[in-house]
Amino acid sequence: MGCDGGTIPKRHELVKGPRKAEKVDKVAELVARWFYCALSQEKLRRPIVACELGRLYNKDAVIEFLLDKSPDKAPMESASHIKSIKNVTELSLADNPAWSGDKESIKGDKYDDLQSARFICPVVGLEMNGRHRFCFLRNCGCVFSERALKEIKSEVCHK
Repeated sequence: MGCDGGTIPKRHELVKGPRKAEKVDKVAELVARWFYCALSQEKLRRPIVACELGRLYNKDAVIEFLLDKSPDKAPMESASHIKSIKNVTELSLADNPAWSGDKESIKGDKYDDLQSARFICPVVGLEMNGRHRFCFLRNCGCVFSERALKEIKSEVCHK
């Protein structure tokens, strides 16, 4: 019947242990890194630039960051190493023909496929969704997957 005094609570039912640390969702972190500007947290839009650490930025957000020298604004940690526009490289990215993010109308409910990427590697065709490593050449700004760079085996741009 219950509540008749016949149940004896165990120690683990009475004493709460230490809380487990919250883990960051890996997929959400990859989506944030490859789809959003590291400085302004807005969606990436052309022209896109990258620093030597590999972070992606909107170029206008970097310019606004460099121009705003007011003392009340704290420097952003994600861009504290950028001292001038010469510290970033403008990227020439290849569009993914299978991506239809901005082309569809935004009426009603819509499913956003976070695994399909806006840009691809022009050599191999891998999507830039965070599952594969990508590299860029600092002199021209061309972006390749690491797999394509190993296949080409040259430091010269393929274009």
